[in-house]
Amino acid sequence: MACFETGTVVSLAAREAITLPDIRGATLRVTRGTVWLTQEGDRNDVVLRAGDNWVVERDGGTVVEAQDGVTFCVVGREGKPLHLPETAQRSVGLWDAVTSLLTPPPGYHAPYA
Repeated sequence: MACFETGTVVSLAAREAITLPDIRGATLRVTRGTVWLTQEGDRNDVVLRAGDNWVVERDGGTVVEAQDGVTFCVVGREGKPLHLPETAQRSVGLWDAVTSLLTPPPGYHAPYA
């Protein structure tokens, strides 16, 4: 499933979650793992596995939680790339904690760079 050029790619660790705001009409394409998702104001939950596609049916928050390590892409209406706003909230997980430890401080320049 080649969505890396036309969509926003999201990778989450197991049990990590992200809230996607107001993306009605966008398509979620799972390329690795399993996700559970729920839409604001909808009593039904959805489970998607690698190879599954699903179109977001309503605006409001769409919460996507990784059941295991997962990669999915979000493609806007008509196959256009979807750029998530800064208000998209991602839960802090182990990956974020490790990344913060390995990120050099502002203004740091490696001698070999």
